[in-house]
Amino acid sequence: MFDVKVKAEVLREVVDVISTLVDEAKFNFTKDAVSVKAVDPAHVAMVDLTLERGAFESYRADDGELGLDMDKVKEVLKLARPTDVISITHEEEKNRLVLNVGNTTRRMSLVDTAGMSDPKVPSLNLPAKVTIRADELRQGIRASESVSDHIALIAGPDGFEIVSEGDTDTVSHKVSKELLEELSAKETVRSLFPLDYFSNMVKAISTAPTVRLYLGSDYPVKMEFKVSGGKGEVKYLLAPRIESDS
Repeated sequence: MFDVKVKAEVLREVVDVISTLVDEAKFNFTKDAVSVKAVDPAHVAMVDLTLERGAFESYRADDGELGLDMDKVKEVLKLARPTDVISITHEEEKNRLVLNVGNTTRRMSLVDTAGMSDPKVPSLNLPAKVTIRADELRQGIRASESVSDHIALIAGPDGFEIVSEGDTDTVSHKVSKELLEELSAKETVRSLFPLDYFSNMVKAISTAPTVRLYLGSDYPVKMEFKVSGGKGEVKYLLAPRIESDS
C-alpha cells in the first residue's frame, strides 16, 4: 500500500534532486520514510535521499518499492502551485500510480524496477569537512563557468576555495575560515571535479541555506543538505578527476 498527500513544493524539491542525475528512479518506502538511491548512467555521481513521513501532509505505506519516470512526475507538477497538495496512490491491481492535483487526475504507468540496482553508499572517511552557505557555492560556480569545464575544491586550515584553471585564465573563489559555518581540516586537501555535475547538484539545492562538504585529496566529494524544511536529507557523491603530473 502507498497512499500519501504531499505539497507540490516538497515533491518538486525531491524530483529536482533526483532528476539531476537520473531520468528514472526506484522509490523505496516503509511505514516511516521514503528513500531513493541512484547512480547516474556514467557512474560518476550518486544520490542518496531520505524523506521522513513528517514531510508529507498524510502518509500511509507498507514496505515496498515503485519505479518512477521523473519527467512524468514533472508534468504533473506543472499543473500545481507550490502550496497545492498532491495526492498519490498506488493502484496495485493495475500497477500504476494515480496522482490528483485539484480537479485533475493523472494515471501513470510505473517503471519496472527489476533492472534497477540498489547501489551501496561507499563508506568514505574524508579528512576535511566544510559547512558553507549555498550561495557561496553558486557564486564560485558562476565565476568558474567561463574559464574551464572542471573545478578544483580545496579545503585547508584557513578556509575553502573553488579554483578553475583554463588555458589562459584562472579564477578563484575563496571563503575564509571566519565566513564558513564550520571548518575541520588539519591539512590542505584538493580534488578536481567536472563542473557540469557539480553545478547541477548545487542547482538542485533550492531551500537549504547551507551545505556540508566532505573532501580529501583525489577523493570523491560528499555533499549533504536538508530538504523539506529539515524533514528530509540528501547526500550526493561525485567522483574526482585525477590530475596528471605531466
